[in-house]
Amino acid sequence: MLKEFKDFIMTGNVIEFAVAVIMAGAIGLVINGFVNDIIMPVVGHFAGGVDFADLKVVLSPEVKDATGAVVTPENAIRWGAWINTIINLLIVGFIMFLMVRSYNKIKPKPAPAPAGPSEIDLLIEIRDSLKK
Repeated sequence: MLKEFKDFIMTGNVIEFAVAVIMAGAIGLVINGFVNDIIMPVVGHFAGGVDFADLKVVLSPEVKDATGAVVTPENAIRWGAWINTIINLLIVGFIMFLMVRSYNKIKPKPAPAPAGPSEIDLLIEIRDSLKK
């Protein structure tokens, strides 16, 4: 069983998949940093200085005791955070589209398949051999 596991792990597909997952995680962090630290402040600026993450509907306010310690935390629908998530999704999707598009442009084109007999030629040949 240990040998089978070693053979499984050492196959190219598993190694390539592991590398792809690690790279995807790293690229995801870079893109999220770009969106959160560069794009979202610009979007907030053009939206009148609004930070979408602060937008919410408070269902019940937080309750504090006499010392100022929070007894019951605020209960709110944070719809602004959801808007941020949607904007992040759109921006990340667009960046991934640009990356894949760029990759497809620089990827070498496969050589065209060698020309051979057409389907009709093959069917004629099969018909003629059946007649014999």
